[in-house]
Amino acid sequence: MTAFPLTWLYAPGDRPDVVAKALTSGADIVVVDLEDAVAPDRKAYARAATAELLADLPPVPVHVRVNALDSPWGEQDIAALAPAPGLSGLRLPKISSSAEVTHVARRAARTDLYALLESALAVEQAYAIAGAHPHLRGIALGEADLRADLGVRDDTGLDWPRSRVIVAARAAGLPPPAQSVHPDTRDLEGLAASCGHGRALGFLGRAAIHPRQLPVIERAYLPTEADVEQAETVLKAAAADRGAQALPNGRFIDAAVVTAAQRTLSLARRR
Repeated sequence: MTAFPLTWLYAPGDRPDVVAKALTSGADIVVVDLEDAVAPDRKAYARAATAELLADLPPVPVHVRVNALDSPWGEQDIAALAPAPGLSGLRLPKISSSAEVTHVARRAARTDLYALLESALAVEQAYAIAGAHPHLRGIALGEADLRADLGVRDDTGLDWPRSRVIVAARAAGLPPPAQSVHPDTRDLEGLAASCGHGRALGFLGRAAIHPRQLPVIERAYLPTEADVEQAETVLKAAAADRGAQALPNGRFIDAAVVTAAQRTLSLARRR
């Protein structure tokens, strides 16, 4: 897996044919969904089909979004899939406390976990959740449920929760979160604009629900030539003088700026 995944493609767990296509889509990570994309009477089949898929190593990293812990299926999902050799991570929906993360970590030893925050309570608990357990590798928002919980009508109404989760991830030493999905799979212009806004907030990459969204997301999050040039200037200056300093253009640089420049050049290598 690339050091900085940018695209996370969801595929319904009860559609092995769609999952197979997702695995060849070019997404950095495929997320097999057992939750929202699967009807209640298909849950058991989706779990079994996913366990069969992950009995071997897939061609790209595969995460599984299990059902919520308080649902009739969540615990069964974890028990069936955590031991799978081909599993790269479990995505845990509707997490609202650190205790829920530690509970899953005990059930799924040595499995990387990713918490989805989908309520006002979860956002308020973001930092505690982010630091709940060493096996927690990332947090992200579930914006559809959060929007409903908050009664938000305009997209900008979610900017504070977005920033809250980004800050919590950074404070806990986790990677920058990926953006939540853009639900209109044909609105590629809107997707590009939304990704630009998300990048400005501090997100890195985005979840997708259709392969056509992947190149738009990648373009939005890859550094521009100007970004690369600036990063190279920062690293060159840092190599000459390890202390904090100001560049000829007046920009102040320190260790945090150097780290960001290194990430920019790492992303640029994907081109």
